[in-house]
Amino acid sequence: MAVNPKGLLSVALVALSAIAVASANVYAQDYFKGKTMKIIVAYGAGGTYDQYSRIFARRLAALLPGKPTIIVQNMTGGGGLKAMNWAYNIMSPDGYGLLMPIDNAVVNQLLLPEKVHYDARNFTWIGTSNQTNMVIIIRSDTGVRDWKDLLKRNTVGATAGASGHDYVTMSLARSLLGFNVKLVKGYKGATATTHAVEQGEAEMNCNNWLAYASKVPQWFKGDKPFARAIIQMGVFRDPDLPPTVPLLSELAKDPIDKAAVEFAGVAGLLGRGLVVPPKTPSHVIKALRVAYDKMNDSDDFKAELKKRRLRLMPAKGADIQKIVNKAVNDSSPQVVARARELIYGK
Repeated sequence: MAVNPKGLLSVALVALSAIAVASANVYAQDYFKGKTMKIIVAYGAGGTYDQYSRIFARRLAALLPGKPTIIVQNMTGGGGLKAMNWAYNIMSPDGYGLLMPIDNAVVNQLLLPEKVHYDARNFTWIGTSNQTNMVIIIRSDTGVRDWKDLLKRNTVGATAGASGHDYVTMSLARSLLGFNVKLVKGYKGATATTHAVEQGEAEMNCNNWLAYASKVPQWFKGDKPFARAIIQMGVFRDPDLPPTVPLLSELAKDPIDKAAVEFAGVAGLLGRGLVVPPKTPSHVIKALRVAYDKMNDSDDFKAELKKRRLRLMPAKGADIQKIVNKAVNDSSPQVVARARELIYGK
C-alpha cells in the first residue's frame, strides 16, 4: 500500500500541536499551583474598585490552572497614584501580582507627568468587566435640581485627591460652566466621599454611577430624593441614568474645550479590570487572559454581579490595550494643555 508523505506530515503536525498545548497547560498548572497571588487596589474598602477586585480574586482563583490562592490588598494614597507607581516600578513581573488600575490612568499620565512614574502603554491589560461614566451628584436639600442651579450658590465637594477622576470631573465642570465649588481633597475613595455627603461634611461628590447604584440606590428614589445626579462625563451617556443628566462634553461650547473633556472622558472605557507590570512573561499573560475571559463569560459571575448591583460590560485585554495605546499616542499637546489648564489652572 502506498504511503502519502503529505498525509503523514499533516498527522505529525496535528500530534505535535496537541502535545504543545498539553505541555503548555501542564506548565501553567505547575506555575500557579500552591502560589498566593495578590490584587492591589488603589482605593479603600467598600467602593466598586474593591468590590470587583474581591469577586475577581475568588473567581480567578478557581479558573486559573493550579487553582492558586488570590488575596486583595488596598493601597491608598495620592488619588490612586501610589498604587499605580508602585505596581509599575516595584511589583515583581511574575504574574503573581496584579493591579486594578485607576480609570484615570491615561489622563493622569499626560496631565501630571511630574507625579506619574509609569507609562500606561507598558502595563499589560488582562481584561475589564465594566465601563462607566463619572457622575456628579448633589444633596437635594441644597435646592439644586440641575447644574444651572449651581451658578446661584457656593458648594462644597468631597474628593479623593487631585489625580482622582472625581476631582478631574468636578474641576473640569467648575471651570467650563462657571460655578463655585470648593473641592476638599484627602478622602480615601468613593465610599469615603459618599459618606461625607451623607453626613453633611460635603454637599457634592462624583463617582462612577455604579458606586451609587450598588451602595446608595435609595438616594435617588421618590419625589423627594436625598440626592440628584446633575452631570455625567464619559464617551457615551450611561444607559442607567435619566436622559435629563447631560454629558459634560455636550455642555462645552468651544471646540478645544469639548476636545479636552472628551480626552478626560476616555477614562470611563478602562472601567474595572486588571493589569500586570512590564516584562511579565507572555505565557503568564496568556493564562491570565484566558482565565479572565472565562470569568466574564460565566453565568455564575454574571449572576453574582447582578445580585450585588454591579454591572458587566466586558472587554478583552488586547482591545483595552489598543484603546490605551491610542489614547496616549494620539493625544494632541494642545488638547492636553487645555485640559490641564481647566482642571488645575496651569
